[in-house]
Amino acid sequence: MADDWVIVSWTGVSDKKQFLSFIESGDLTHSAMDMIAGTERVRIYGDTAILTGRVTNTAHYKGEEFPADEWTSDIFLKINGEWKCVLSHITPADKTKAN
Repeated sequence: MADDWVIVSWTGVSDKKQFLSFIESGDLTHSAMDMIAGTERVRIYGDTAILTGRVTNTAHYKGEEFPADEWTSDIFLKINGEWKCVLSHITPADKTKAN
């Protein structure tokens, strides 16, 4: 995860510091996270890689369970020889449509 990483979702934009503070506080945990087989797509363009796929997960926020079925896109850059995620985007999956 790059220092300037952000995540975009239906609730808005959070930066790395905000996101990690939820995890470090224990307010946000995940008991399950799986990419649905066959939905993953990886494309590499030089020092840029794009990963998309459909993910199911079970998050817990302040003790309340939130199961989710989402499409995710992640953009990675090769920085000093290491792949770092610079952007993540999640959106709820439309369960009426096939992968």
